[in-house]
Amino acid sequence: MKQTYKHIFWDLDRTLWDFEQNMRITLKDIFENHNLKKAIPSPDHFIDTFVEHNNKLWASYQRGAMKKEVLRFKRFEVTLKDYGIRDKVLAEVIGDEYINESPKKTALIPHSIEILDYLHSKYKLHIITNGFNEVQFTKLKLCGIEKYFDKVVTSEISGYHKPRSEAFGYTLASANAKKQESIMIGDDIEADIIGAQRFGINQVYFNPSGTPHNEKPTHEIDNLLDLKKIL
Repeated sequence: MKQTYKHIFWDLDRTLWDFEQNMRITLKDIFENHNLKKAIPSPDHFIDTFVEHNNKLWASYQRGAMKKEVLRFKRFEVTLKDYGIRDKVLAEVIGDEYINESPKKTALIPHSIEILDYLHSKYKLHIITNGFNEVQFTKLKLCGIEKYFDKVVTSEISGYHKPRSEAFGYTLASANAKKQESIMIGDDIEADIIGAQRFGINQVYFNPSGTPHNEKPTHEIDNLLDLKKIL
């Protein structure tokens, strides 16, 4: 028996918008535009180093230990430093370029449009994301999925990052949604799934790579089309 929902809350990055593919395209362009091959073995090496530093610094940002303005260039400053490039100005230029160009990339997770078309006539759809305002709204518009969503709430709008209950509370209140009528879909086991559980709404864990975990989400899928069996 399918539970009756009225509101579906979506994560954006890695759930609908293909973060990895779009990030890699952007960083390869940056590698070429700034002739980084003089100091860095390959674009892939540059990307892998960036990802490692970005993950750590992004976690600091989500904890409130780092400001957005610092994160934007710091992740590139420490990446370049690993190759002996100590150039804060270059890091700031690249940081701005990444923020400006990455949201213009439009690769989506497979079947995103098909499942949004299917759900849009049945439910009110919303986005709850930890991403930056200027980045997330651009992504939604340029990849053609902005039209599906009633409410889009970023951590900058709510003032809280997932998995904080306040982030979910603000978003549901903005959408005039009740907990028992709502479900969260996301790829991040901590931010999306555990956060939603603690707040008291059902969840769908989108886990396309089959990442092992010990949590018990309401549902787990590895393909967005599997949502048709749930919703």
